[in-house]
Amino acid sequence: MKKQIKILILSMLLIFLMIAIAFVYWIKILQIAHSTFENYYKFRGCTDLINKTDDYGFCQTNSGQIIKIVKYENKWFLDGDLPSGQFPDW
Repeated sequence: MKKQIKILILSMLLIFLMIAIAFVYWIKILQIAHSTFENYYKFRGCTDLINKTDDYGFCQTNSGQIIKIVKYENKWFLDGDLPSGQFPDW
């Protein structure tokens, strides 16, 4: 019985560790994606650059959708998807 509890606890710790590693990995991927226009361009699946300035750019995704990427506080975001730092008004 004690052996089964130890195995259960170790299994739970392993699952928690795997989730924590995946979370840290995803945070790092997002930091890299938002760091430059080129990285965010690739992250969003853009295939064709339409127009780019120092503060924004338009590109076409592989599905044909045209999106606008904007610079906000030295990070790149999808236009309309900027971080607000506030709770939504529900």
